This record gives sequence, structure tokens and C-alpha cells, in this order.
Amino acid sequence: MSPADPTHFEPGEPLPASFFDRPAELVARELLGAIVVSDLAAVRTAGRIVEAEAYPGPHDPASHAAERIGRTARNEAMHGPPGIAYVYRIYGLHWCLNVVTGRAERPAAVLLRALEPVAGMDAMAERRGRLSDLASGPARLTAALGVSGAQDKHPLRLPPLSIHAGSLAAGESAAAGPRIGVARARDWPLRFWIRDSPFASR
Repeated sequence: MSPADPTHFEPGEPLPASFFDRPAELVARELLGAIVVSDLAAVRTAGRIVEAEAYPGPHDPASHAAERIGRTARNEAMHGPPGIAYVYRIYGLHWCLNVVTGRAERPAAVLLRALEPVAGMDAMAERRGRLSDLASGPARLTAALGVSGAQDKHPLRLPPLSIHAGSLAAGESAAAGPRIGVARARDWPLRFWIRDSPFASR
């Protein structure tokens, strides 16, 4: 869980690209407990993943790269190698952070939906303009970490934005259920979260 002294937080090893070279639904489930570290703007912030959502490929009608959409400038990162960031804007206002999964040229990704802050909480609060719910939701998460479209296609094993090894803590368990905020295939059980986490988006 959260370290006693977040100022001296040191993450574990970055997850290799091979971790993400698997089906999106498996990656999303196994990302629970992993740590996202941002050194953007020369300020370290970090959070433990407590909620993630899978978009497993072109057969998924809710995916940005669904068969009916095809390849576009917006979803170009999804066609790249596993382990890179796919960052897009929603409602013309907010950024969302995804990690690309599976083999290149078959677009799939995992949306990071919520984090438990573990380092840089003061910076997160300043960026968010509030003291609570700092990263409980995809738009809040990117704001707290300082993520923007500049990180699109960034390899997430490298600074200044990286994902590090982690796992469920003793007594924790994962839950799965329908995705949130999609018009199609909304009942597919591809959203995963740490059960009873107060930091999950719902």
C-alpha cells in the first residue's frame, strides 16, 4: 500500500514490453497493483493502479480502433508495439492514458481508470485544485500525473512516464464488471478494479 514516507518513494523495476504483449483483458487484470510513475515537469508523482479497462481489438465495437473505424490519426498509437502510451483527449477537454497491448498492427489497449496516490500528493493536489479524489477517474488521473498528448506513443518502460511492477496486497482481490462511459458493448466485463478500494472511480 502507500509508503510511510512518500517523499522517498522508490518504484520497482519498470514492466518490460513483453508484459504488455498479451491480450488486453489479461494485461488489465494483472496491472492492478502496478505503479505509474511520472517525472513530468521535473516533479515526481506516482500512483498504484486500482482500476483499468480493456479494449481487446478491432472486434470490440467500443474500441477507438473498431473495425468500422479503421486506422486513423487519432488511434495510430494503438497500432504500434506493446507497452507504449496511447493518449487521447475526450470532450475536447481531458486527456486519457492507455497502454497499448498485444502485437503491433492489431490495435488493442488498456485504459488506466484510477490510481491510489503514493507519491507527490501535494503536486497532484495543486494540479487538480483539490485535496481528495486526486486520481479516481481517467481524466483526474492524467491531470494528477501531468500527462498530456505529448506522451502519446511514449514507451512506458522509460522516464518521464513509466509503469512499474506491483501486485495485489494481502487480503485484496480483483473484481470485474461492465465498462463505463461506452455506448457499445457496455455489458462486456472488461473493467477490472481492486475490490473495496476507496480510490476506484466507482
